[in-house]
Amino acid sequence: MTSGFLASPLRNVIGGVAFVAVVSALAVGAYVSQGWSLGDAVFMVLTTIYTVGYGEVQPVQTPALRAITIGLMVVGCTGMVFTTGSLIQLITAAQFQQVFGNRRMQKEIDGLHGHVIVCGFGRIGQKLCRELKAARVPFVVIDHDPKRMESARVSDHVFMQADATDDEALKRVGIGRAKSLATVLPDDAANVFITLSARALNPGIFIVARGESPSTERKLVQAGANRVVLPARIGAERVAELLLFDDINSIVARMRAGGSDRLAADLRLLGLDMEVIAVEAGSKCDKHTIGEIEKLGAGAFLIVALEKRGGGALIQPEPGAFVEAGDGLAIVRRPEKAQMLEALFAAGGA
Repeated sequence: MTSGFLASPLRNVIGGVAFVAVVSALAVGAYVSQGWSLGDAVFMVLTTIYTVGYGEVQPVQTPALRAITIGLMVVGCTGMVFTTGSLIQLITAAQFQQVFGNRRMQKEIDGLHGHVIVCGFGRIGQKLCRELKAARVPFVVIDHDPKRMESARVSDHVFMQADATDDEALKRVGIGRAKSLATVLPDDAANVFITLSARALNPGIFIVARGESPSTERKLVQAGANRVVLPARIGAERVAELLLFDDINSIVARMRAGGSDRLAADLRLLGLDMEVIAVEAGSKCDKHTIGEIEKLGAGAFLIVALEKRGGGALIQPEPGAFVEAGDGLAIVRRPEKAQMLEALFAAGGA
């Protein structure tokens, strides 16, 4: 039990401070009982336990005062030496843990190839990392906030506490070896800067960038982003889909719930995702059959359900089923094909 207690520098510091405080309080009380003022007693105790030695504030001539002073020097100074040593041990241990922890983490990062770099560990970054981990995709998180990086450590993610806008930081997380980069900071300017830096450091990397303002989308594309995600727009579209296509969303939800989300997990393992998308008037898929739409996609996606504008959902619709504006489709696709879906199903898609 003793070795366990002594093995904890923080507990040693707390115990030492408590011990010195009790001894000091007892010594002050003893001096006051001998007729000293409270101020003189406190001053005498502090100069003794801190071994400053300014001199006695009052003569220590009686046997009782000498006994009090000798006991204070032996017990109080010993306690202070123990506390000081424990404090130094605590600081040193923290520094060693930080140094060796950083080296271990850097070694893990250096071993990554074809990985994903996630810039920003806020709400969106955390969800993204959970999805990547579930899909067993190697990734590294970079964020300058110590609290967020502590959360990444607790989640057992590979991470680096640094500023993602710094080129050297991007190099240290293996930008040259990375397959993809996602910059999901809530700061549009930072996302644009990171996109520019990443594209310059690795011309072939696939970049997904977050934008808060719709006007930032064009800037991010010009900076080199392959895909731009606007959370506000996606949220609005998702709400609209839930309102417009309740039947098909309910079916998808039941499929997932029935397998304890096994369906979503299996799709992720295959590098696939499922979403519900609306067919817009004037899009390339308006007034086409299921078979024709899948042919336009050239194998990039598979339509697994159709909800007609007037109501009613069809699971595994026939290739000849007719699709028109206002209909909803449940589609299984690869995540990187999201841009193709927008081009096919959105009005005026290129």
